[in-house]
Amino acid sequence: MRIALCQLNSNDTPANNLPETVGFVRQAIAQGAEFIATPEVTNCVSNSRAHQVAVLQFEEDDITLAALQQEARNAGVWISIGSLGIKLPDETRFANRSFLINPQGEIVARYDKIHMFDVEISPTETYKESAGYRPGDRAVVANTDFGGVGLTICYDVRFAHLHRALAKAGAKIILQPAAFSTVSGAAHWHVLLRARAIETGCFIIAAAQCGDHLQSNASKRKTYGHSLVVSPWGEVLADAGDEAGVTIVDIDLSQVDEMRRKIPSLNNDVAFTNPT
Repeated sequence: MRIALCQLNSNDTPANNLPETVGFVRQAIAQGAEFIATPEVTNCVSNSRAHQVAVLQFEEDDITLAALQQEARNAGVWISIGSLGIKLPDETRFANRSFLINPQGEIVARYDKIHMFDVEISPTETYKESAGYRPGDRAVVANTDFGGVGLTICYDVRFAHLHRALAKAGAKIILQPAAFSTVSGAAHWHVLLRARAIETGCFIIAAAQCGDHLQSNASKRKTYGHSLVVSPWGEVLADAGDEAGVTIVDIDLSQVDEMRRKIPSLNNDVAFTNPT
């Protein structure tokens, strides 16, 4: 199965980001990709809630979602939109929502990011994602003709129990799109993704945002990049580095069953008493 990672450097205006996103998707299609993945907040990387209110759209009106559904339909490929910032009809906050689109252009799965990135990395780098986004409360595995696909987003990577639950529910691939901080990315990104792959016996497909993101209010936002594909054995099969572009890798899904036969940890749970 040929996978494409579209590593983006999105700014805070969806209409400006869309041509590059579609261009990368078409590059991936031209290179024979069957499954194309984009990063978290594909449509809009923004530090300003007021700006998001002005430019984000409801799901039924979102230009990025509609365009990528059309690309999937035209080419007959799977597209994972890592996430979009989406307005909600009953909530002042937004959804950080992932979409899995089938080769007919249909949405077969939606996932709202569960774990909000509310952290203080340093005195000058603080995030409060829950102030702007409503957390989801449901884990999602999509059934496809090539196996189960588990959906996660960015900070979810630090919660191993979520990934284990997805694998136990049938996932052979876990999607891990991100807009990862450069500080925590340099320290943790590769080791966390390799660990999640090894623990679950899944392929991890992690498309990421990269570089300095242009902001209308002249504030600064920078992300780590290094979109990865990791095998069930924990081997990094592809690393997109720190520049925007398309990375292609071929994967063999039979390796999932092979890895799980060798190390059947998903079946070796033992009940225990929690510490008090």
